[in-house]
Amino acid sequence: MDSGKQKIVFYFIEEAQEHLETLEKGILDLRAVMEDQERVNEMFRAAHSVKGGAAMLGFDSIKTTAHKLEDCFKILRENPVPVDQKLESMFLKVYDTLQILVEQLQGPFGLREDEAEKAVKEAEPNFAKLEAYLNKLLTGGAAEAPAPVTPQPKQVAKQTQVAAPNITAQVTEILKKMLQVFKQQETPATRQQLESLCKQLLKLGSGVETWQTLIKITYKAIVNPKNSYRNLAPVLIKEIKQASDLLATGKSSAIALSPSLKQLATPPQVAPTPTPAAAPQQITIPVEPKSAAKVIIQAFNKKQLSELVVLLHKAAR
Repeated sequence: MDSGKQKIVFYFIEEAQEHLETLEKGILDLRAVMEDQERVNEMFRAAHSVKGGAAMLGFDSIKTTAHKLEDCFKILRENPVPVDQKLESMFLKVYDTLQILVEQLQGPFGLREDEAEKAVKEAEPNFAKLEAYLNKLLTGGAAEAPAPVTPQPKQVAKQTQVAAPNITAQVTEILKKMLQVFKQQETPATRQQLESLCKQLLKLGSGVETWQTLIKITYKAIVNPKNSYRNLAPVLIKEIKQASDLLATGKSSAIALSPSLKQLATPPQVAPTPTPAAAPQQITIPVEPKSAAKVIIQAFNKKQLSELVVLLHKAAR
């Protein structure tokens, strides 16, 4: 790639990252976005801009993915679609594909065609489900209401804490704050802010073991200084968002840790320091033969003396 095109690609990546941020923030707060037509238009324009830039540079996988997102946002822009947690989760899944492709583009090897095609192919079922659900909502299908929770007698106190109607809104607010911190410089102070937000999340699901485990693992990933914000942000935001949806709908038992999150929370293996070999024992031998022999006989065992005799015999030939 010549230097001229490299600069153009660099500028495209910078702009695409800004548009991705707009899309992610909007999807995380999709209910509020639908009440503000200008914000809906902003998300549509963000997807449209990424599509146009990718088409100009020949990045077909990014163009195709952004185009499909653009079509979905066009539906939201032109119709009063009722938003529920299922729709938010579906949008988040297809958004992840676009984010992954842009991240691959800025990697050391660029956007490899085989990997890009694989990502787009794997995302096709998610796009199909999203489009089908949007069509269902448009034709009068009701948005999914939160599933009723029937707590067991011994779990009444725990479930009461989780079933608060604003649990999703509270988690969304914390995730927005986390996104703002992830955009800042990596310092002990900003990492402490993330730790504090993580503790707030922990309190929201007090008494729910699966949620507690997820947030504790998230905390471990945050406090590990070897994890960059760039690696942490996409994994943590997605994991917490999906888990909060399950928590709010009474499906907390389905909350699980992804391999990516486990990997971030696992401390790096430190190779053991090799034990230095013990220095060989040394003796001082006088030059006079009889005295030298006396010292050797006292210092060596029978096996060593036999080996020494053989070596001296060879040397004397």
